[in-house]
Amino acid sequence: MKPILLWSDALILLLLATLAALLWLARHNEALRDPWRQVMRGRVGRVTALILSLYISIGLLDSAHYVERLPAAPGQPAQYGGEVRSALDGLLTPIRVSVEKTYSAPLAARLYAKESVMGPDGVERRDYPQLKHPGAHLFGTDKVGQDVLYLSLKSIRTGLLIGSLTTLVMLPFALGLGIAAGYFGGRVDDVIQYLYTTLNSIPGVLLIAAAVLVVQVQIEAHAELFNTAAARSDVRLLALCGILGVTGWTGLARLLRAEALKLRELEFVLAARAFGVGHGRILLRHLLPNVMHLVLITVVLDFSGLVLAEAVLSYVGVGVDPGMISFGNMINGARLELAREPVVWWQLAAAFVFMFVLVLAANLFADQVRDALDPKSRGRT
Repeated sequence: MKPILLWSDALILLLLATLAALLWLARHNEALRDPWRQVMRGRVGRVTALILSLYISIGLLDSAHYVERLPAAPGQPAQYGGEVRSALDGLLTPIRVSVEKTYSAPLAARLYAKESVMGPDGVERRDYPQLKHPGAHLFGTDKVGQDVLYLSLKSIRTGLLIGSLTTLVMLPFALGLGIAAGYFGGRVDDVIQYLYTTLNSIPGVLLIAAAVLVVQVQIEAHAELFNTAAARSDVRLLALCGILGVTGWTGLARLLRAEALKLRELEFVLAARAFGVGHGRILLRHLLPNVMHLVLITVVLDFSGLVLAEAVLSYVGVGVDPGMISFGNMINGARLELAREPVVWWQLAAAFVFMFVLVLAANLFADQVRDALDPKSRGRT
C-alpha cells in the first residue's frame, strides 16, 4: 500500500501536535493541571471523556489514508489503484464487503422487499429473498446494500472535521474582534458592530450556499489538480469549513464584546492602565483569561450546532460532496425511505443515534470543564 496525505489529514496532524503541546503545558503547570483533575474526578467527566475519546479514535483511524497496490507482472513498475481507503476501512473490511442487493432490516436474514423467487418446486412466486450475509448487519443495509453501521462509523470523521476545523477558523475572528470592540469602544466598536450586524443581515443559508456553489464551480473547472475523487471531496469539505467559520463568528463576538465592556471597568484593569501597562498585555493577561469559560461553552455549543448544520446543508444539497459519507448524506438518503411502505427507518435512526451521542457527550463534558475553569462557579473548590 502507498500512504496518501489529504489536506484535511495534514490539518488533523497539526491539530494533534498543538493538542500535545497544550497537554504538556498543562501537565507542568499546576494552575492548569488542577481544573482537569477536577473534571476527571467526576463520573460525568470520565464517562463523557471516554465517549469523546472513542469518537476521536475512530476519526483518527479514518484519517490514515492509503491506496492499494495493484497486481503487476515481475519487473513491471508498481501501480496503485484509484480508490483511497483508510485504516478504518481495513478494520471494518468484514462489514464493508458484506454488501447486499438492497434494503435489509437490522439483524435480518432476508431482504426487506419482495421479489420474484423461484421455489424448490420450480414455481415462481413473490417472496423475501435470502440475504448473502444473514444476521450480519447490526443496523441493516441501505438502498444499495451497504452496511449502515459502516456508514455511521465513516460519518464520524466528517462530523468531527466540520465541528473542529470550523471552530478553529471562527475563533480568531470572534476573539479578536469581540474583545477589541468591548475594550476599545468608540469608533473601533462602531466599525466591528457594523461588520457583524451587516453579516447577520444576510440569510446564512443563502450566503453559505452561494459560497459553496462558487467553490464547486472552481473545483470542476480545475479538475486536473485532483488525482482522486477523495482529494476533490476533501477540498470541498475544507472549503465548507472555511465558509462556515467566516460566517459563524458573529454570535460569539457579540457575547465577548458585552463581557469585555464589563471587564474593562473593573479595578484590576483600571489599575493596569493607570500603571501604564500596554493594551496588548491587558488584553492577553487580564481580559482573555476571564472570558475563556464563556468561549469554551459557546464553542462547544457551536460545535454541536455545526455537526447538525452539516446534516441540514447536505439535505438541501450544499453540504459536503455527495460521494463523501456523512451524517447529512445519510439523512438525505433516508428522506425518501420514510415515504415507503413499509417504512425504512433504520438509516435515519442510526444517523440520529450517533449524532445524538456525540453532541450530548460534548455538551456534558464542556459543562464539567466550564465549572472547573470558572472561578465564580459553585463547582470550583
